[in-house]
Amino acid sequence: MSLSGKTALVTGGTRGIGRAVVRRLARDGARVVFTYRDSAAAAEDLAGELPAAVAVRADQAEVGAVAQMFAPVRDGLDILVNNAAVNPRRPLAELTAADFDRVMTVNAKVPVLAMREAAALLRDGGTIVNISTLNTVLPAPGHALYGASKAVLEQFTAVAARELGGRGITVNAVSPGATDTDLLRGTNPPENLERVPAMTALGRLGTPDDIAAVVAFLAGPDGRWITGQNIRATGGFLL
Repeated sequence: MSLSGKTALVTGGTRGIGRAVVRRLARDGARVVFTYRDSAAAAEDLAGELPAAVAVRADQAEVGAVAQMFAPVRDGLDILVNNAAVNPRRPLAELTAADFDRVMTVNAKVPVLAMREAAALLRDGGTIVNISTLNTVLPAPGHALYGASKAVLEQFTAVAARELGGRGITVNAVSPGATDTDLLRGTNPPENLERVPAMTALGRLGTPDDIAAVVAFLAGPDGRWITGQNIRATGGFLL
């Protein structure tokens, strides 16, 4: 129970990596507040499964989501995990201004504003973990806007590590490789996913629990000397 007595806020906590992070941090002893947009039933199920978990509806397409997600943690915060994201998978020729505004708001603007809000609430020695993507260094057709939005988050990760380090607050990014989630399967053709194990040193797709373990390490006491880093949790997909 390395996170006993800690309070965590995880965005996008009802599916995939976010759900695994919520479960792992709760298992490690943290009180976990997590956000969802549409999946109220899944949020209720997860909150019911974990006695220390609280679900909050917040649509990151709206800047007002920041106030909503932080309302339950005004009494203090130890861990922020910016996980919620969208990926419409559009080739450059088909991108619209609306696509750009939505993806940048959900994936970059609101997470950055959440970091700003967290900076005022985090107790000394706290941590921020931003979930990025391997696509920031491994460009893929149709993923330019997704990768660009996550690159914004990576830059703010490095700068925030400098700005908040004096209080013992660590700020890191985790960049998953091919991780078996609905988002991955919904934005990649099956034949691409079938090739991934042969291209990965560990010979398989990643799982949400693999990524949650890295987040938990960074949020726990053993990660206290790591900050300003982008940890590429890919199973050896990129070496």
